[in-house]
Amino acid sequence: MATTEVSLVPVPPAVDDYRTVRDLTEVLAAPLSPEDQTVQSMPDVSPTKWHRAHVTWFFETFVLGPNQPGYQPFHPAFGYLFNSYYETVGERHPRPDRGLITRPGAAEVADYRAHVDAAMVDLLADGPSPEVAALVVLGLHHEQQHQELLLMDIQHVLSINPMAPAYREVEVEPVRASRPLGWVEHPGGLVDVGAVDGDGFTFDNEHPRHREWLEPFAVADRPVTNGEWQDFVDDGGYQRPDLWLSDGWYWVQARDAAAPLYWRDGTEFTLAGEVQRDPARPVVHVSYYEADAFARWADARLPTEAEWEALACDRQEVGRHLDLDRLLPDVGPPGDLGLFGDVWEWTASAYLPYPGFHPAAGAVGEYNGKFMSGQHVLRGGACVTPAGHTRRTYRNFFPPAAQWAYSGVRLARDADKQELAR
Repeated sequence: MATTEVSLVPVPPAVDDYRTVRDLTEVLAAPLSPEDQTVQSMPDVSPTKWHRAHVTWFFETFVLGPNQPGYQPFHPAFGYLFNSYYETVGERHPRPDRGLITRPGAAEVADYRAHVDAAMVDLLADGPSPEVAALVVLGLHHEQQHQELLLMDIQHVLSINPMAPAYREVEVEPVRASRPLGWVEHPGGLVDVGAVDGDGFTFDNEHPRHREWLEPFAVADRPVTNGEWQDFVDDGGYQRPDLWLSDGWYWVQARDAAAPLYWRDGTEFTLAGEVQRDPARPVVHVSYYEADAFARWADARLPTEAEWEALACDRQEVGRHLDLDRLLPDVGPPGDLGLFGDVWEWTASAYLPYPGFHPAAGAVGEYNGKFMSGQHVLRGGACVTPAGHTRRTYRNFFPPAAQWAYSGVRLARDADKQELAR
């Protein structure tokens, strides 16, 4: 299957836009058995059928219920089961216990999706108001986020199976020959950060656009690779407290961490199953703590999100995104910085509101703003991110201990240190 391209217009969404996104979720779930779709392997992971139901609940709760006269909810208990964190909507089933719910099953979730989709197609055909249309587009981008989460989560589920089953059998091609790490310099100065109002769909956390001052810096011309990470491991990187933040060192000791999440003896577990670890492939599934320690070991640092965005502002938003025939990150040829796609890149920036940020009114205001504490920003996208979903200003975020995301590392340096390295 070729890379799935989705081009969403801000308003009004067409039925075809809606169907394209919704159908992709079912395509992603298709290789999985009902048993696969029920398992929750850790509290941060959600079962596949929960993802399929939750994104459907979003349309039912925020679009159809308030705006489609005569709409009848599919099941009275689903509002409780499939609410994620919207406190203003009502109580919800505890997140760590989602894997304990065997009913509804995967087939009944499919019926739920069909029920909501039929009503949504009617609503779109009638021509919704601009306010309702904006909610639909938000719901579609929300579903794209869960498409990536679905793949992240099922990889973790399958990784704990001693049989090491593949989510999907694909031909794993070797990465192009590894190339030396180079650097792209930026003069710094006053830069604009954040999304431009009215310039297509954006999440609220990308606003307001504002200015930041940057000192001159340099950023690596590709992500860190498996081979470079192996050098860090071989040099005792996980045994040296001088490389780690205090919380990071506690995390290392508590988990007895010694490598990225899915590394095994010469192999790594992927959505394509257990494969030989390619030293030229970008390292993935590392926490912020690991990324920060590696950067210190490499006599570098992580870029801030403003630096990352300044570097990306004049680059084409193209990259290697979700392709069901590939499913592994890659490194582009010389000249291709690979800022978009392949692996999300940890930044040094805490996930905080931009100056002047105000969450939207009502329940949808809980979408991003309530998480602006204890998280770090990642930029760029990954090989499991639906194409067309990310952009230069997109702010992904995870807790610093998270490893199961498709998170990698790009190094940065201050200009004075870069001069000394020459």
